[in-house]
Amino acid sequence: MISCVLGAENFFQLLFCSSFALREKPDMSKFLVEDIRNFSIIAHVDHGKSTLADRLLELTGTIDKTKNNKQVLDKLQVERERGITVKAQTASLFYSFQGKQYLLNLIDTPGHVDFSYEVSRSLSACQGVLLVVDANEVGFFILYSICHHTVCFVISAKLGTNVESVLQAVIERIPPPKVHRKNPLKALVFDSTFDQYRGVIANVALFDGVVSKGDKIVSAHTQKMYEVNEVGVLNPNEQSTHKLYAGQVGYLIAGMKDVTEAQIGDTLYLHNHPVEPLPGFKSAKPMVFAGMYPVDQSEYNNLKSALEKLTLNDSSVTVHRDSSLALGAGWRLGFLGLLHMEVFNQRLEQEYNASVILTTPTVPYKAVLSSAKLIKEYRQKEITIINPAQFPDKSKVTEYLEPIVLGTIITPDEYTGKIMMLCQARRAVQQNMVFIDQNRVMLKYIFPLNEIVVDFYDSLKSLSSGYASFDYEDAGYQTAELVKMDILLNGNSIEELVTIVHRDKAHTVGKTICERLKDTLPRQLFEIAIQAAIGSKIIARETVKPYRKNVLAKCYGGDITRKMKLLKRQAEGKKRLRKIGNIEVPKDAFIKVLKNTN
Repeated sequence: MISCVLGAENFFQLLFCSSFALREKPDMSKFLVEDIRNFSIIAHVDHGKSTLADRLLELTGTIDKTKNNKQVLDKLQVERERGITVKAQTASLFYSFQGKQYLLNLIDTPGHVDFSYEVSRSLSACQGVLLVVDANEVGFFILYSICHHTVCFVISAKLGTNVESVLQAVIERIPPPKVHRKNPLKALVFDSTFDQYRGVIANVALFDGVVSKGDKIVSAHTQKMYEVNEVGVLNPNEQSTHKLYAGQVGYLIAGMKDVTEAQIGDTLYLHNHPVEPLPGFKSAKPMVFAGMYPVDQSEYNNLKSALEKLTLNDSSVTVHRDSSLALGAGWRLGFLGLLHMEVFNQRLEQEYNASVILTTPTVPYKAVLSSAKLIKEYRQKEITIINPAQFPDKSKVTEYLEPIVLGTIITPDEYTGKIMMLCQARRAVQQNMVFIDQNRVMLKYIFPLNEIVVDFYDSLKSLSSGYASFDYEDAGYQTAELVKMDILLNGNSIEELVTIVHRDKAHTVGKTICERLKDTLPRQLFEIAIQAAIGSKIIARETVKPYRKNVLAKCYGGDITRKMKLLKRQAEGKKRLRKIGNIEVPKDAFIKVLKNTN
């Protein structure tokens, strides 16, 4: 692999380097199926997964060994700052062992529960995994292969101790892929990115056949046909090759203009040679929704452009136009989870210098309509509500449904009591409790998704001193006593603060919002009543006191009736102002209140 540094005479040097690189394309046909190993690294967030990947890249000569090699596969600024992986990366490692050249395809994966779908698709391209368990300076490494053979090592990726044994174990313990190169092409899309000059770059794992430039391929999901412009491997940067063969992992460029055309889990095959699609394909399903608005409406077009560019590289984000009386024109976005939402917002700020207002995240509720007329109007019996302002009245539905998840918590037993109390406070129902060993407990709960989406993970980590882990999976919907709670200012509803809550928590949530509004709203010449209401019933109230002028300042003694008349006139004036006065809620007040209303 040759790298060229451009100087002043650079044009001819660039031509030389480019032509040289073209001549030096690696011949992937020399790697037989039995000499290929496809594996992944799995770990919790910040457990040393990226550090181990760095050492493996160094040992195989994929990158030079320097002190600056930190999170090489984490290319996003947000990944480096947070110390997490949010975008799966791939690297093809060439490694000699016992006189034989092997192709080791490392498929890195995110470690947070929000990206579990992306992890599942990456794992489908592998025959084994490395499980990294953090043990301070020394990591406990477990290798698990598809044939259920497990072996353990003690290593330190940070210090480089015993890391080479990992590569040897990958070769000895993980089986080669079971593929057939003589069969028609069958390729799994397990990731994709967008390049503004070349279009979509699809990361693929070949289960059968061969693919090369000029081939006409078809997407099993969209049924669209494309012509392949380029194939190659990631080393870890793109390196084009003549062909990719079954068992290998690489990238493919075929003129796709949008990442939705290369959805994760899709199957690609040769035109006129259809194959049975690989099992398990499903589109990523947003679990959290939030409104997004520019801080200044003059920035709307710039933010729109930034959103379009960022969503080109993240097809799991759904975007719908929205508007608000207080916040102006904006969008309602759907995310895989809260961390996904935070990362997306941070990338907007860092990569596109965009400043936004995000409303409180909510989950997709459902309502079963009660009459044939409504069913005909909505064209379905069961509707999904992603915007609290559109929550239908109880008179129109037979029942409300809320999304639930099956959550798994693994914790040292000393924290079990506190964690069980936390789960109970979040309306969770315990399903199982198992002692893994003398010190650790595994708890399984059914959680309403709304109860864990905002701050549950942080609370769990705080209660367990950081030792407890949490994972969850979709468990469908269940019937719930849900209510729409309005926030009123002097009797007028504020659409941006409409909230869907469980009836049992309505008073607590309403009181919290009212208190925060009281602390953030500027005082007026008239009294402001802040109320939380369910229908016509007020469940919480706070009052912002008015500025008061002392109308009795010039009254030195005299008849008491004169003082009473002045006070009465002042009260009537304030009452009249309260009726006609326009209460403007500053945007910073919305930001403070919308940060967390649970």
